[in-house]
Amino acid sequence: MSRLQVVSGKGGTGKTTVAAALALALATEGKRTLLVEVEGRQGIAQLFETEALPYEERKIAVAPGGGEVYALAIDPELALLDYLQMFYKLGSAGRALKRIGAIDFATTIAPGLRDVLLTGKACEAVRRKDRSGRFVYDHVVMDAPPTGRITRFLNVNDEVAGLAKIGPIHNQAQSVMQVLKSPETAVHLVTLLEEMPVQETADGIAELRAARLPVGRVIVNMVRPQVLDAADLEVLRTAPRTALARSLSTAGLGGARRGGSAEQLVEPLLAQAEEYAERYALEQEQRAVLGELDLPLHELPLLAEGMDVAGLYELARELRKQGWQGGS
Repeated sequence: MSRLQVVSGKGGTGKTTVAAALALALATEGKRTLLVEVEGRQGIAQLFETEALPYEERKIAVAPGGGEVYALAIDPELALLDYLQMFYKLGSAGRALKRIGAIDFATTIAPGLRDVLLTGKACEAVRRKDRSGRFVYDHVVMDAPPTGRITRFLNVNDEVAGLAKIGPIHNQAQSVMQVLKSPETAVHLVTLLEEMPVQETADGIAELRAARLPVGRVIVNMVRPQVLDAADLEVLRTAPRTALARSLSTAGLGGARRGGSAEQLVEPLLAQAEEYAERYALEQEQRAVLGELDLPLHELPLLAEGMDVAGLYELARELRKQGWQGGS
């Protein structure tokens, strides 16, 4: 399995939640993962119910089997200071540039440079080794920008072409692209079983493939449980009203003690069934569209109790069941 797992998706699909659950899943059985945030929203801290993440790698969770999840919120200004120190040894001069606003100015007028800094920090963590020569992290999971911006964000080599043809910035971009376009990386897209997210997912995959970036899997998030299948819906459509009323009465519904009759429940029940049937048909249509993308497809359930830390662990278990394992 690729060592850099990039997770993107249309806004509202729960990509940050999926990225966090994936980091937990990959850390199971003694592995160590780094969960990276690049958008400055502190969504990871909120999910794990911890204080805001600083610009340093901090352990935020322990996975089953003793694995560890670290997290990092990348600040582009501080990343640029690291970059200036690494290549130009500016030290205190770099900090002075930050105080006068030059760092923020540079990352604002050169968005390509900003993306090089953000992706470069994640790629550095992928390649980093300890003194024994082992990788510090078994996997790095990036909570990346939304689908509409993911290809441009990852294709940093093209972004900086107009900034620098040679020199450290150019070399850094080339180094980043060596990781991003290699088997070490997989870009996963999160969607819902709704028309707009599915269409954006299909468009995003086409853009990633055109840029020759490695597309991984599609994760359908917040899937509602299937209450009735096609056969059940057909029975409800064709069964006589009187038969349905008798069935409800036999089940103890609509009796006199409840202030009504079973017959009064039939029409509301059928209306709910029709609404469910429409949603079921739409979801099946979207599954068919996703199936045509020729990618592994995974589904995560909608959690009835809402999302909290326990929910993250539940989703991580589900991902493990579906083959997301750190050692494979």
